[in-house]
Amino acid sequence: MYKIGEALVGDGNELAHVDLIIGDKNGAAGTAFANGMTQLSIGHTPLLSVIRPNLMTKPATLIIPKVTVGDLDDASKIFGPAQTAVGRAVADAVEEGLIPKEKAEEIVIMVSVFIHPDAKDYRKIYQYNYGATKLAIRRAMTDYPGIDKVLNEKDRGTHPIMGFKVTRLWSPPYVQVALDLDNLDTMEKIINAVPDRERVLLEAGTPLIKKFGVGVVSKIRAIRPDAFIIADLKTLDVGRVEIKMAADETADAVAISGLGTIESIEKAIHEAQKQGIYSILDMMNVDNFTEKLNQIQDNLKPNIVLLHRNVDLETSMAEKGEDTSNMTEWGNIKEIKKMIGSGGLVAVAGGITPEKVDEAIESGADIIVVGRYIIGSRDVRRSAEDFLAHLPQDPDNMRLALDEDEQV
Repeated sequence: MYKIGEALVGDGNELAHVDLIIGDKNGAAGTAFANGMTQLSIGHTPLLSVIRPNLMTKPATLIIPKVTVGDLDDASKIFGPAQTAVGRAVADAVEEGLIPKEKAEEIVIMVSVFIHPDAKDYRKIYQYNYGATKLAIRRAMTDYPGIDKVLNEKDRGTHPIMGFKVTRLWSPPYVQVALDLDNLDTMEKIINAVPDRERVLLEAGTPLIKKFGVGVVSKIRAIRPDAFIIADLKTLDVGRVEIKMAADETADAVAISGLGTIESIEKAIHEAQKQGIYSILDMMNVDNFTEKLNQIQDNLKPNIVLLHRNVDLETSMAEKGEDTSNMTEWGNIKEIKKMIGSGGLVAVAGGITPEKVDEAIESGADIIVVGRYIIGSRDVRRSAEDFLAHLPQDPDNMRLALDEDEQV
């Protein structure tokens, strides 16, 4: 047996974070247990967990301090409330059947314990570490979380210690506000007026970037820290350099021109993948964007394809007697989605008004790009809300930050 568990319980300086391994004495876990007891390091000396002095818990459990133990005060927190909490949590896990009683002599447990140097309240240290250890054991023994849970949560979760949220586009549709401006004061006023919603994406328009450089992304980030920010670079060449520059300024996505060569597009998308940000392939003025997409390697397809209003294409197809039943004024959105694969998104742009939003979404659009209607309005907030009224509530608006699917 070899099981791994993790849990975080509590808040403040007394917060407890536990990582643990449960495994057979005669396996890899047993070897690691013996090594941990005999290969000591300064400030991180492992110790056996006890119920009380002279009574170690069973299964045998080794506590490894995550934070350097610098003085006797730090040591007292580990040797006192934390050691007891872990020992009792392990014993209770056996009593409650989480760990089979008949296995108590056959397995060992290693528990990494976090104790903040500024933690003061011994009762809370005990309580939180007891709860975290018990929960981590339960999770280990039930193989929680499953991979489906991980995939469902990977773009939604927020880590409390990070201090900021990384927004991912996991639940479309969204409204993208294109800040096609040449004035920083105007930009700031508009951003402050736009509703602070998960469904609102902010685009550093090409004019902004050309006048103030890609560093304007950081200026937007300072105004709206948790926003999803797009750098509309319209990259044609040296994509790797430009993408990295945008990523260094904390852009969440970068727009690449579909007019570039296939080699340039693929290099730019590869760099976006490397930097962990979204790639947007802008099909403005591309005559045959389906053919362009077909030429791109499957593993280098863009995350998002941006389609512009193309009435001429539909008219031309109709004149030739070709089927236009699946066509919209932006092209065949459903066909594009099949080409870019599962998880790929389609954005639409080109003079879109609130009256067009429902049609765009029903046609399969995931992102509605809006420029002048919002940024040119005397009432920016109201204009943005005209679009948001056609969208669902923010995806996590009514969601509790709990593992509600966890079996208890």
